[in-house]
Amino acid sequence: MGAAYAALVGWLYQDAGDLGAAAFWRGVTQEIAARARDPHLVGYSLVNLAQVRTDLGDGYGVIDLCSAVLDGDRVVPRVRVMAMQQQAHGASLTGDLSAIDRLIDSAGGLISRVDDDLPWGNACRRTPGYLEVQRATCYGRLGLGREVGALWSQVLDAVPATARRDRGVYLARHATAAAVAREPEQALEIARVAVEIATETRSARMLRELRALEGEMRPWHDAPAGRDLVEVLAPVNEGS
Repeated sequence: MGAAYAALVGWLYQDAGDLGAAAFWRGVTQEIAARARDPHLVGYSLVNLAQVRTDLGDGYGVIDLCSAVLDGDRVVPRVRVMAMQQQAHGASLTGDLSAIDRLIDSAGGLISRVDDDLPWGNACRRTPGYLEVQRATCYGRLGLGREVGALWSQVLDAVPATARRDRGVYLARHATAAAVAREPEQALEIARVAVEIATETRSARMLRELRALEGEMRPWHDAPAGRDLVEVLAPVNEGS
C-alpha cells in the first residue's frame, strides 16, 4: 500500500506539472518495491519512472526502462500491459510508428488476462478505451491529425462525464488533432469545452495540451477561428 500511495502522490505532482517532485515520489515507489523484493512491484515502479521520462521528452529513456520490465516473464500481465503501452510512448518520441502499433496491439492481447487483485496500476482495467487513449496520444505526437481525430472521437464517447481531468486532456488533444488536420473551426469548438474544464481544474497537463493547440493554430492567427481561439484561451492564459 505504501508503494501505491507514493505512486499516487507522484502522479498528482506530475498532473500539476512539478516533474521534480513527481520524480522524487516515483523514486520512493521504486525504493519500496526494491526493499519488498517483489518483481511485479519493481516493474510497476519502473513504468512510473518511464511516465516521468515521457513528460521530459526522453524517448530512449522510456524505452530502456520499459524494456527492463519486459525482459523475460517476471511480471504479471497487468504490469506487462502497462510497460508495453508506456514503451509505445517512448516509440512515439523517437518517431517509430510501427513500434507504436506493435506494442499497443500486443498489450491489447493481454488485457483479458489482467485478473490479479493487486492494489495498484488499475488504470488499464478501469479507464475506458485505455489502450486506444495511448494509441491516439502517440499518433498525436507524430502529427497524424486525421487518424488521431477518429480515435479521439471513439475514446471520448466512452469517457464518463465524472472523469473530468482525463476528459479535458483528451478534448485538448482532439482539438490539436483537428488543427493538424487543417480543420480550425472544429478545433475551436472542441477547445471551448476543454477550456471550461481547464479553468475549473487548473490541471497542468491540460494547460500544456492547450498550449500545444495554440501552436498548431498559428497558421490561422489572422482568420476568424484564430482570433476566436485567443478569446477562448484567455481564461487559462491569464497569469500563466
